[in-house]
Amino acid sequence: MTDQTRTPGGLREAHAHVGWHGRSLGMLRLGACASVEECLERVRAESERLASLGSAEWLMGIGVRVEGWREARWPTIQELDEATGGAGSRAAWLMSFDHHGLVANSAALAAAGFGNASADPQGGVLVRDRHTGRLTGVCLEAAAGLVRAAAPEPDVSERAGQVRAALADLERLGFTQVHDLLSPPWLGPLLAQMHDAGELRLGAGLFVPMADLASAVAGAHAWARPGVELLGGKVFVDGTLNSRTAWMLNDFADGLAGMERGTSLMTSPEIASALEQCWSKGYTLAAHAIGDGAVRACLDAAQHARAKGGRGGFRVEHCELIDAADVPRFAELGVTASVQPCHLLADIEALQRGVPDRLARVLPLRELIDAGLVPGRSLLFGSDVPIVRADPQDSVLAATRRGRIGGSVIGAQQAITEREAWACFGPS
Repeated sequence: MTDQTRTPGGLREAHAHVGWHGRSLGMLRLGACASVEECLERVRAESERLASLGSAEWLMGIGVRVEGWREARWPTIQELDEATGGAGSRAAWLMSFDHHGLVANSAALAAAGFGNASADPQGGVLVRDRHTGRLTGVCLEAAAGLVRAAAPEPDVSERAGQVRAALADLERLGFTQVHDLLSPPWLGPLLAQMHDAGELRLGAGLFVPMADLASAVAGAHAWARPGVELLGGKVFVDGTLNSRTAWMLNDFADGLAGMERGTSLMTSPEIASALEQCWSKGYTLAAHAIGDGAVRACLDAAQHARAKGGRGGFRVEHCELIDAADVPRFAELGVTASVQPCHLLADIEALQRGVPDRLARVLPLRELIDAGLVPGRSLLFGSDVPIVRADPQDSVLAATRRGRIGGSVIGAQQAITEREAWACFGPS
């Protein structure tokens, strides 16, 4: 990539999770593993290291990419128990790189209040052995969130250090702006403290969970600073490809029983209601929507809200599959596509196994630009770090080559130019 293709004035990371990025830098990193055995070896070594220090802390691993492993399966709960010292010993979970699924050992499941008799929590799945009905340790969506939440949270000083580390990493990669897409209540005040101390060198825009929007709006005046602002609310319309919980218009080739088209977490009227709430306060709504069914629900909601005279910003995040009929609706409805092409590099196996008949509809960037979206304004690039690394070169590679170097290509006709790709990291 040549410097001449870069956008002037620095780069914007349009979709990050700053707190989690900083926290993940200190976790066991499993993204390079190629098999269950290799993963468990690393877990066993880390458990033994913690034991040698006399530490009883949780073992938390990130970056698991089961689709890329030789066995294409999660470790079993029994395997994870053994690697962490036996059932009832150190609590541990290993999280999928997409953060929508994990495998937990017996101690972590117990800490979250889950046992073999537990019902699935609302919006989540406790995966069970099809023969015995016992928990496998694999938890999806809200169930994964509840297991994560059972682990101790960092204290105030740890949290501040993690945010500093995350921002330093983004700055090292050339970013001058970052949008945080699920901001906790403490992030704005912490960024304000960093600004006032002269430590903050990146601009930051925050999207908070919709449930927190009213309180965030009421309190933002206390922490808003030049370059630090509340941008809007965030909702989740579906899950992810790797967990097969993305909301699809057609069946996955290898979908979950009873969830052959993934799962919808919101209806189109509910999305429209969230839009109206955001717009009434002068803010933008960001909606997580990965499958083409979720994307269509978002566009239907925008059409409904616009028809009622509503005006305001709407960002659909991820948009990993978009039906051809929905491509022109983005520009027509004034909806921004905030995408992460770098995910294509990690999702190739999941796409080839899960939606082999829909590969031409994966991240149709060429069509979106040709239909009127403007790179850097209504077509934004980010990484979703720490889901994958934040290096912008990854998204430029994926957007222009449509696959890994020397590997499979997905939807070659949707490739865009390097100049267009770098422009998608441009100023807002």
